[in-house]
Amino acid sequence: MNIGIVGLGLIGGSLGRAIKNKTDGKVFAYDLDKDAMIKGKLLSAYDFTISDGNIKDIDILFFALYPKAFSSCVEDYVKKLKDGCVVIDLCGNKRKPVEIMKKLSEKYPKIVFTGGHPMAGREFSGVAHSTVNLFDGASMLITPVTEDLATLSEIKDFFLKIGFRQVIFTNPEEHDAIIAYTSQLAHLVSSSYIKSPTAKRQRGFSAGSFRDMTRVARLSPKMWTELMTDNADNLISELEGIIDRLSEYRDALKDKDEKRLYGLLEEGNELKLEDLKNPEKK
Repeated sequence: MNIGIVGLGLIGGSLGRAIKNKTDGKVFAYDLDKDAMIKGKLLSAYDFTISDGNIKDIDILFFALYPKAFSSCVEDYVKKLKDGCVVIDLCGNKRKPVEIMKKLSEKYPKIVFTGGHPMAGREFSGVAHSTVNLFDGASMLITPVTEDLATLSEIKDFFLKIGFRQVIFTNPEEHDAIIAYTSQLAHLVSSSYIKSPTAKRQRGFSAGSFRDMTRVARLSPKMWTELMTDNADNLISELEGIIDRLSEYRDALKDKDEKRLYGLLEEGNELKLEDLKNPEKK
């Protein structure tokens, strides 16, 4: 199988390396950044550079790009692909990419389109930080556009082969609503937490809690600005919710209401224990 990857960052690079390490597939790749292509080649993230001469040989074409880049270039590639080629975007939001692909599917009905989001990553970006095992044990979220059950089954098998623990099929609306909570809100909270003046005086006073809370404050501002802006409605709802809940803790402390504070903490503790009992979330 010939796999194409447009965008050799952390995700694209790790995808290429996983495919080359765990399958017999050949990887074709392209990135506007020449340094990324050089580093990707040195890391064995791909075999060939995508060109007009070989693009029709590609069976699956992944787009590991920021949302705006995906929307601006996807058709340039799609119009050159062979019939039956599968196009999968890997953007962190799904409503806008799926909308774009739905329109393209009407224009190019012999291309199979689907949305995808690997639930894996690191606080570092770029192909230099890619790894062969980034996706091992992770979930792969799929938002189908072209309802081709046989192809979707093959796509699921492909992702399991390169290390994903499970493939979950969902719709763009549910995806974006849940991702606003599990991913985007976490980055906002981490970013705001590290801005405390006390952070500059914490050395020697911190352990795992500080490390865990601040890990995802290290991010790509460009990418996360695009993702959060595109998903602003869902993210604002989650942000207002956590502000309201934090206000309850603040008010209990202001009133020195130990009983109320205990109840709030115990409620959070019980919810976390319940979460840990769910094997699908471990």
